[in-house]
Amino acid sequence: MGSQPSAAVENPSGRISFSNRLSIIAVAAGSAIGLGNIWKFPYIAGVNGGAAFIVVYLACICIIGLPVLTSEFIIGRRGQKNVIGSYVRLAGKSSPWLTGGFISLFCSATILSFYGVVAGWSLEYIVKALTNSFAGKTPAEVGGLFGSFVSSPLKPIIWQLVFMGITAAVICAGVKKGIERFSTVMMPLLLAIIVLLCIRSVTLPGAENGIAFLFKPDFSKLSAAGMLDALGHAFFTLSLGAGTMITYGSYFNKKEGLAATAVQVSVADTVIAILAGVAIFPAVFSFGLEPGAGPGLVFVTLPNVFAQMPGGYFFCILFFVLIAVAALTSSVSMLEVGVAYVTEDLGIDRVKATLLLTFLISFVGIFCSLSFGRLKELTFFSKNVFDLADFLVSNIGMPLAGMLSVLFVAWGLGRTNVEDEMSSGGSVPIGYLSAFMIVTKYLAPLGIAIVFLHSLGII
Repeated sequence: MGSQPSAAVENPSGRISFSNRLSIIAVAAGSAIGLGNIWKFPYIAGVNGGAAFIVVYLACICIIGLPVLTSEFIIGRRGQKNVIGSYVRLAGKSSPWLTGGFISLFCSATILSFYGVVAGWSLEYIVKALTNSFAGKTPAEVGGLFGSFVSSPLKPIIWQLVFMGITAAVICAGVKKGIERFSTVMMPLLLAIIVLLCIRSVTLPGAENGIAFLFKPDFSKLSAAGMLDALGHAFFTLSLGAGTMITYGSYFNKKEGLAATAVQVSVADTVIAILAGVAIFPAVFSFGLEPGAGPGLVFVTLPNVFAQMPGGYFFCILFFVLIAVAALTSSVSMLEVGVAYVTEDLGIDRVKATLLLTFLISFVGIFCSLSFGRLKELTFFSKNVFDLADFLVSNIGMPLAGMLSVLFVAWGLGRTNVEDEMSSGGSVPIGYLSAFMIVTKYLAPLGIAIVFLHSLGII
């Protein structure tokens, strides 16, 4: 990493910056590392050929993930403002490129509305783990416990509000004392927990079957649909198109190499996703359970595993703390997108802006939570409120915003500005600039278009 100053570093514009590269990696990786790393990536890797899928996924990270992530860093640091203000400063108030900023702002707020609901579940399950609520229960009973909880009209909402309150408290503390300090503590904690869970998992009898599920190359399972899944996950896993990386990029000091930072964040995100698989699937296979993805894996299958595992009480607590930490590092970045915009462009102080946005986002989140119970019959286009919000951002908003950000850097910002920003004013060698420009002009937009069409079911 190199020696970096520990004091606050001011950009030439006077904007506060993260203190050093370690902080930058912690906050950006914290935004990227979330629930998807733990309950989605390991499973889709396993069912799509294990190591064969991972190779394709890594190629997709290079084709889409890195170029778009670097582009969003460029927009943020070049613009030195929030996700909309950066576009305004770089393209002008009447530019159509501003659409990308507004879509990103919508995506971050909407994601957080339902993300806070699921994250709240993890807090409830920390309490359940502490009180040993899964002991002696059959798989059907653990499943019933989950179904009863999420359909409750009040308890999930209380936990959602608690989670949003914690997120708001971090944001109220500011960029350095809140976001940076929180991330530099939470990310090492997340890594330590996941390593402990990996050690326990791989030492269980029969763990080798779970390791084979995740890592044994099976190209016969790698279908065209699987490769499209790899392409899509490479895009979504890095929080691209949600405005978080543009916002955080605006807090990077001018000495940091943006491409190198993008690589380090991508590596951290991928390593955590793979470690999550190592922590989960050897244990699942050891006890003869079927692997799955999503809430069923986290809140039904794994509690059954821990209930049967020697030392399972301790590791169950650790696991749900891990889920909560991963969710919090992502939620902080999503809330900061809106807070940065409201404070800078609307002139409202940080605490008031945070409270206002937390209230509005939580209000929408209540309807998302109730869509599993009282409002499950309320549908729009055959989707309940939770699923509709997820569809709008995951299938439409984020791909469009990501497409606009990479096209803006490739075609709207100009090679001279891109070169100056990527080279940190000429201090960082960038012999790869021509290749980067080609990828951002052609390959990355094509890849995003494929992700967009695949997510809509067109291909």
